[in-house]
Formats: sequence, structure tokens, C-alpha cells
Amino acid sequence: MSGVPILRSRTDLQTAVLGWKAAGEVVGVVPTMGALHQGHLSLVRAAKEVCDRVVVTLFVNPKQFNNPEDLENYPRTEEGDAAKLAPFKVDVLYVPDGAQMYPDGFATTVSVAGLTNVLCGAHRPGHFDGVATVVTKLFLQSGADKAFFGEKDYQQLQVVRRLARDLDIPVEVVGCPTIREEDGLAMSSRNLLLSDRARIPAPMLHEVMQDVAEGLSRGKAFGELKAAAEARILRAGFTEMDYFDLRACDDLSVLDTPDRPARLLAAAWLAGVRLIDNIAVPPRLD
Repeated sequence: MSGVPILRSRTDLQTAVLGWKAAGEVVGVVPTMGALHQGHLSLVRAAKEVCDRVVVTLFVNPKQFNNPEDLENYPRTEEGDAAKLAPFKVDVLYVPDGAQMYPDGFATTVSVAGLTNVLCGAHRPGHFDGVATVVTKLFLQSGADKAFFGEKDYQQLQVVRRLARDLDIPVEVVGCPTIREEDGLAMSSRNLLLSDRARIPAPMLHEVMQDVAEGLSRGKAFGELKAAAEARILRAGFTEMDYFDLRACDDLSVLDTPDRPARLLAAAWLAGVRLIDNIAVPPRLD
């Protein structure tokens, strides 16, 4: 027994939430696709600190996978996930199936313009439409007051914030810091797909990003640093770079110098696994 109540019906979830809200309780939601790691659990911990009730959702969303093989290979570990959540005493683990989320005749897509045609959006057509659609449904189904997302998926975080604002969904989207392994690799469910051999060079992505951020702080332009940084990553054993960019935090516009709050973002392939990462770059005051 996991000790975590599992609900699979939207109606059951909404009934529970209505009761909590009638009692004046603050409801938080942590949307996930399962294969939980310490990064996810840090979101749960953050939610527990400020919410009276916490719902964790587990749904491997087919609409955000543009590669059928990627969808098929995505880890599915519901029993283990429930066990990891038990110590946190979350109120509900919501595990809908495809028919609950996308019933026959489902014909609506939520699309966020501008933020979604760059970075991961440029390399994964339709991905952020799938994210925006499922997140909108989870916000409405859970009726949450607060929603917790990791900064590791920074573009996703900005997309979710924009859709909530634009659609007047009364939920506060809370961004939480990236959780890393001891060697700096950002925690991700996809890390489980790396072989022991591939895992060795994986932290190089973060190491190079830190070095570039330091170079920017010393007055160098990003254009001076980018080519050498990508070459280092590829020499380490990565096979392809999807992007390595300096972008503004708010609208993800391209920057060459951090003259406003910025983010360094990267996506690269290692042994057939796509790894993403990002770090904050403070604005330069010169």
C-alpha cells in the first residue's frame, strides 16, 4: 500500500477539491508525467509549505510528444511514484487515462504564440501546444490556487505563465529552482535512459554553461563564446546541439549581452537522449 489516495476520475477529483475549497483551504497542484525524482519532489515540498491541500498529477501526455518512439520509451513507474510521494502525505495522486483527458470527439488545442516557436518549440513541432492543452485541462480539473513547475523546463514555465494570464485562469504559477545531481547534471526523468557510459560526460553541458555565464559577466559578448562552447560539448561526447542560446527571461528574445535579466539555455543529444538545461545570467551593469 502506498498510503497516497489515487484518483483516476475527473469527477472524483473535482468533488474532493470542492470540499476543500468550501472549507477555505488553499489547493496546490504539481503536474508531472511520472518517473518522479528529487526535482519533482522538491516541487511537492514547496507546495506543502504554502498550501493546505496538494494534488500531484501523473499523466504521460501523448499530445506533447512529436516522436512516437519517445512516447513509447518514456518511463512509466506509477507504483514507485506513489511510494515516493507517501512521506509527503500529499492529499491526492491524480492519474487519469487518455479517455479522461481526451475523450472521443476532443477537438480543442491551446496554443501560445511567440514563446513556442523558438528553442525546444523549433525542434519539437506541436510540443508546446500539447503542453498548453494538457496544463489548461489540469488547471481547470484541479481548481488549484497555486501550481508548481520546475525552472529546469524554463521555456515551459514561461508558456504556462502566459496561458494562465491570457486565459484568466485564477492560478498562481510558482517556479521552483532546478535540482541537480552532485556533479551538476539537472535531474530529469530522461536521465534514466542514459547508460552508465553515457552518464559520465552528461554533466559537461552544465559545466560549459557555467563557464559561458562567467565569460558574460567579464564583459564578453555571447557571440564570442557560443562556437567554442558548442565545440566543447560535442567533444565531450554529445552528438548534436539543438540550441545554445542567450535569451531574455521574460519574452525569450535573443540577446548578445545580458543587458537585462537573462537565461542561458541549451539542448543537446547524448547517446540518443535529449538533455536540456538552463541557468540564470544576471544583467550586466556596464
